[in-house]
Amino acid sequence: MADGSQHPASSCGPETVVERVVLDTHVVLDWLWFEDPRVRLLGQAIEAGHLQWMATADMRSELERVLVRLSHKGKSSLDKERVLTSMDRWACWVTASVPSWRFQCTDPDDQKFIDLALHGGARWLLSRDRAVLKLRARAREMGCEFTTPEAVEWPALERQRRPAGRL
Repeated sequence: MADGSQHPASSCGPETVVERVVLDTHVVLDWLWFEDPRVRLLGQAIEAGHLQWMATADMRSELERVLVRLSHKGKSSLDKERVLTSMDRWACWVTASVPSWRFQCTDPDDQKFIDLALHGGARWLLSRDRAVLKLRARAREMGCEFTTPEAVEWPALERQRRPAGRL
């Protein structure tokens, strides 16, 4: 996916889709790098097509930079490639420009996740980052839950369909 040429302006499905989710980098790492059991059900829901994981090339680039740092701490480059290949396989790619939302995160590195979640019609932005989570009340007003992966009951997730976001 590196250059975006493999995907249209958005590969996130037709007008009606399963629930959409945006994962921040730490949640992706918990799932695909550390294989944290707390996010196992989330991963299974994405892999089974019950959730649609929305991502951008910028999010992939950030993940790749973090993986380079982590690979110097004991895991092989094969693990890095496995994570990136998994992201390429499971994420739906939004290549259209995502405008900044009207409220800003105190951590500018997290703004891209907030913007995509709100503009892309995501039901959840999953993060453990305090700067993101402190915006949860405002995001809820916009129809998106900013929460931790553990706070969502994934087994109860039904294959509900809802209108796609603005992207």
